[in-house]
Amino acid sequence: MPEDRLTPELLWKLPRVGSPVPDQTGARFVVPVTTYDIEKNEGLTRLWLGGDGGLRPITSDTSATSPAWNPNGESVAFLRKTPAGDSAGAEKQQLWLLPLNGGEPRKLTDMPLGASDPKWLPDGRRIAFLSPLHEGHFSIEATAAEVERRKESKVKARTSENRFYRFWDHWICDDPFMHIWLLEVETNQLTDLTPELHKLFPLMDVSGSWDIAPDGSEIAFTAERNDPPYHELTSGVYAVPIAGGEPKLVSEWTTSNAMRPRYSPDGKWLVHGAQAEQGFYADKVRLVAFERASGNHIVLTEPWDYSAGDWEFADNSTLVLLAEDKGANAVYRLDFEHAVNSPGEIDPQQVARGGWYSGLQVRGDRLFTTRQHHRSPPEVFTLKLDGSDEQQRSEFTQPLLSEIPLAEPEEHYFEGAEGRPVQMWLLYPHGKERKNLPLVHMIHGGPHGSFGDQWHWRWCAQAFAAEGYLVAMVNFHGSTGWGNEFARCIMAEWGKKPYEDIAGATDYLVEKGLADPDRMACAGGSYGGYMTAWIATQTDRFKCLVNHAGVSDLQAQYARDVTPGREKALGGEPWGDQEGLDRYNPIRHSKNFKTPMLVIHGEQDYRVPYTQALETYNAYHAQKLEARLVVYPDENHWVLKPQNSLHWYGEVFAWLKRYLG
Repeated sequence: MPEDRLTPELLWKLPRVGSPVPDQTGARFVVPVTTYDIEKNEGLTRLWLGGDGGLRPITSDTSATSPAWNPNGESVAFLRKTPAGDSAGAEKQQLWLLPLNGGEPRKLTDMPLGASDPKWLPDGRRIAFLSPLHEGHFSIEATAAEVERRKESKVKARTSENRFYRFWDHWICDDPFMHIWLLEVETNQLTDLTPELHKLFPLMDVSGSWDIAPDGSEIAFTAERNDPPYHELTSGVYAVPIAGGEPKLVSEWTTSNAMRPRYSPDGKWLVHGAQAEQGFYADKVRLVAFERASGNHIVLTEPWDYSAGDWEFADNSTLVLLAEDKGANAVYRLDFEHAVNSPGEIDPQQVARGGWYSGLQVRGDRLFTTRQHHRSPPEVFTLKLDGSDEQQRSEFTQPLLSEIPLAEPEEHYFEGAEGRPVQMWLLYPHGKERKNLPLVHMIHGGPHGSFGDQWHWRWCAQAFAAEGYLVAMVNFHGSTGWGNEFARCIMAEWGKKPYEDIAGATDYLVEKGLADPDRMACAGGSYGGYMTAWIATQTDRFKCLVNHAGVSDLQAQYARDVTPGREKALGGEPWGDQEGLDRYNPIRHSKNFKTPMLVIHGEQDYRVPYTQALETYNAYHAQKLEARLVVYPDENHWVLKPQNSLHWYGEVFAWLKRYLG
């Protein structure tokens, strides 16, 4: 029976489209597409080949990811788990090679801890990739033996003397160190290009964090600058000769984070991103050009008040990039030659805006990207460097979505904290009169993030609107996409301006007759959960609250995985400025709790330890207040498994229905 509205079940039936990877000519591209089997509670990612003849799958029954075209266009390298019963590394992703003229994929690696992020050298004979080795076991054989020893050992204790020892959902005190490897495809000769490297690579997503010089002589990569015990966390850009040698730091312009190196096509320049302020993770990312011959650094975008992302060279004189701009992720073009010769004189030029572009790649005069918006999940698009001739190249989600009525989005501005204009997205439930609607404020995390004109799988605003709610998404002070000062202005004051913005948005919606003042709720995750808990201490105007993975005790947040910079963000330290830390600490004001709260958390969440949920829930029940606790033992900061996600939506929607109708 066809669906008549967007349900959580339908969400999990929709294909999820990854970033397209074009061949050298731009005539073809490969894109990973993931579909989910709810009953099996798992996903399958297939690679699809696109071109003038449409799209067709080129992998089948085993998940395949990270496609990388051979420069000759005859084959594609990719990652997949070794089929059961095969040799070493059976449960880890390995590197495979698929000929496009027919034939079966050939496995290229047997790394004991798996392989990731393959990149071809320009000669098409060699391929570089990443694979870790255990500390003290810096060879494939030694690490393989250590893997077996750990499997057999009955002792599972974890020990550390480092400040940084956990990350999101796993312990890193026993983690291996990433190495860069070079494989000669025909001979299977394998070389460790960083045999003595003891540095952390980007832990969130290592893909795209390194690059190969166009002449194949050097590799630049992103890695942690600091050594254990990691009292600070600061990434830097390093370069290492492929012929052998020690990695050298090349991002000396900044003492804060540097990332994502990209070589110019002529090899003269290495452009990387850089932040200037230590301890402020949302500090804008500038583009810095490193001249390889002279060692000079030129800051290209310092006056520009946006944060650069996904930059790539189109040619020796042109850079393309993405940047958030007031609720959109837009495409920009920078005259690189002009910017190098006259730094700060020109800003990147916006060439395409509307919705949310991501995964930018460039071939010739065309850009390959995914684009999404409130009414459409990501699909593959191409456009010219000047933003013209935009074409949609895939329609994976249309067959299921084309007959489903979706909510209409609107962009609003209202007067927020300090009289500033603040943006809010509204999604109106389909078929309902735009008057006196039950309101759900969705509150984004971060706090330095944003609600963009984009589709969201876990907190799908369309799914909330399909339940009959007016969905409001406020880009409060602290959000990204409105300049550095707007993002930074809530430091040490998490509960001030964002709360005033949400209160102002609520007044605006009630005064306009859009929201029913007797049927209003707030729901948020992470920082959004913090704000939900803070709202519970400030007002009882909302009928119910949903707090997912929320911070309720700022002092107890020193149990989180990353603690450097917390005093700057939160306003104090447990051993220092107690007053500053407690000023906007929900648990210190919990005597004001009144509004019924649904408290949700994953036990594997190390960013906001799940004891925060227990503290909130217990504070409610100790005061004989209404609260419901939902804990997922097998989830982290996010609910990622299909059946858990359906349960999550069911709990949230049932809670809202109980109090809003």
